[in-house]
Amino acid sequence: MDNGMESMLDTYLFETNSLLDQLDEMLVKDEKLGDFSSDDVNEIFRIMHTIKGSSAMMEFGSLSSIAHHIEDLFFYIRDKGIDSLSAQHKKELFNLMFRSEDCLRGQVEKVESGEPLDTDMDAFASEINNFLKKISNAPEEASVNTQSPAETKTDSAAPVVEGNLPKDSSAVCFIHVFLDEGIGMENLRAFMIVNALKECELDFRYYPENMESNPDSCAVIIEDGFYMAFDSEETAAKAGDLLRTQNHIRSYELAAVPEAAPAPAAPEPAPAPETSKQPAPATQNEAAPKPQTPAKQAPATPVKQNLISVNLMKLDDLQAIVGEIVITESMVTSAPELNQLSRDAYDNFMKSARQLRKLTDDLQDIAMSLRMVPISGVFQKMNRIVRDMKQKLGKDVRLTLIGEDTEIDKTIVDSIQDPIMHMVRNAMDHGIEDDANDRIRAGKNSQGEIILSASHTSGEVMITISDDGKGMDPDKLLAKAKERGILTKPESEYSRKEALGLVMLPGFSTNQTVTEFSGRGVGMDVVKKNVESVGGVVSLTSELGKGTTFLMKIPLTLAIMDGMKVTVGSSIFTIPIANIRQSFKILPDEIIRDENGSEMVERMGSFYPIVRLHQFYGIETEITNLEDGILMWIESSDRSFCLFVDDLIGEQQVVVKPLPVFLNSFELKNFGVGGCTILGDGNISIILDVPSLYTATLENI
Repeated sequence: MDNGMESMLDTYLFETNSLLDQLDEMLVKDEKLGDFSSDDVNEIFRIMHTIKGSSAMMEFGSLSSIAHHIEDLFFYIRDKGIDSLSAQHKKELFNLMFRSEDCLRGQVEKVESGEPLDTDMDAFASEINNFLKKISNAPEEASVNTQSPAETKTDSAAPVVEGNLPKDSSAVCFIHVFLDEGIGMENLRAFMIVNALKECELDFRYYPENMESNPDSCAVIIEDGFYMAFDSEETAAKAGDLLRTQNHIRSYELAAVPEAAPAPAAPEPAPAPETSKQPAPATQNEAAPKPQTPAKQAPATPVKQNLISVNLMKLDDLQAIVGEIVITESMVTSAPELNQLSRDAYDNFMKSARQLRKLTDDLQDIAMSLRMVPISGVFQKMNRIVRDMKQKLGKDVRLTLIGEDTEIDKTIVDSIQDPIMHMVRNAMDHGIEDDANDRIRAGKNSQGEIILSASHTSGEVMITISDDGKGMDPDKLLAKAKERGILTKPESEYSRKEALGLVMLPGFSTNQTVTEFSGRGVGMDVVKKNVESVGGVVSLTSELGKGTTFLMKIPLTLAIMDGMKVTVGSSIFTIPIANIRQSFKILPDEIIRDENGSEMVERMGSFYPIVRLHQFYGIETEITNLEDGILMWIESSDRSFCLFVDDLIGEQQVVVKPLPVFLNSFELKNFGVGGCTILGDGNISIILDVPSLYTATLENI
């Protein structure tokens, strides 16, 4: 695939996924209200029209086909009005639309992964068509008697004389249109073509006149096509150009009115009253004197173009360049040659340097803000998950969203979508009581509630997923963990927090069987791993009978972070500020040893192991006595320990650089190395990954 096609595909996927997200949000909202608004019906029609056209352009037949059938369905609903559907039909329509959305998403995912698309979509297309036939026949069956079909057919055929032009006294010329064979619902497809031309401000009349409301006109259109009557050849020529862009047209021809044709129009006044009775042509005739409307509105179009989509790789490149600028600026301002300048020259240089730093800080903030997206996209998708599980589990639950406008780095948003989904599913399946009567007896509302909230705190985003269900019993969790043999110390030594944390260990579950949605604990170890992979931590609190709350702390961005530079021998390491609780010096008598002889230190009533960084990495240093160096009390999630280093250099905002690809085979991530950064003097500093450092130094002893 060349760059042009790849760019088109990226644009197509972005647009289609955005439209499907918009559709999903709309369907969930309307289903809660129990009805579609007229605006939403029009919007769904436009969404499907866009997906149909763009998919056909990209030659994705299955996507284009399904979108086309849904477009036909909503064209009918838009024309007849949503109120023409019964409550049962609306319920069926919601279910059909959710399945349609899933079908379209499935095909889009295949496009994204490079898999071949489904070629046979006839079964699902037939389901949509059958529903359209059901709702289109319902009013007919209720309003016509046994004689009316024949009479209606006769009326619909009246304007079209076999082999001759329709009787239209004011027409100068006609366009005779034939549709493709076997497309089905010819009357509606013909009316869609007519409506598309009328939306372009063309003034004409069409025959059969009642094609949109009379299914029996299908036979006439199949046999002899349909006609459009024009009052000027110029309008007919414009219509001919537009017909080339329409689908399902086999052929069309321009036919001039014979000179003798106007004569019989005088004794036959019937066509004029019939025309006046049709609301659609009358409305269009009124609009005809305003052909300049599109031109007048054209200047307003650019106002809407205030958002553009940008490839994420370009933003990554921009962030990398900004990072290089920050590093270079630091190298320039700390260059040793500056000491050779005179005082006045040095002052002038530093004045310019301060202005440069201000501009680089502003540039850095703007580059970071470009990558920030609202978390509402992830939150809104949880509505669909709760909706589907409510139906399958038979639970009455509402989802409350708080702080949807909270912004977070795009790459982090993509990484936390699955963890949030897992926790919402587990809250639905395992947290909320199965029987509403149990909730009532416990003094709760019969309807369960799941609250999904997000907020900013300093350089982090706090995301909580809480339910008001039955909560978790630490004693039962310990018993289950003991049964599975995953306890690492006696039960009596586990605190309540540690017992609750057992659900995030691999292989832990409180369900006897793994259901479609799994039990609390199935997959929670993956949740923890995914959150920690983006530098976040996850913890939970629970009260038996009251509910459970999961808390995730996620950094705003992975590109730039605040770090504390420390020295070990001749090496410089950077520790994320978010992981540091305290730095301190100790005396020899404060050091104690556990039963294995490992060094520990007491802080705030608890004892923490000491990790000598120079020993772990094999670095030569003159500072080996604990009282001569510095202890850094660091923590990640529920794991805390003290890191022994030579000295502190100071806090600095650093640009995080990934390790070179050729180092991947060494699996440095498993040895506490999270990345690196370039310092102002050009030296490289290793950024420590606290969770993996704890695992490598203490859990693998």
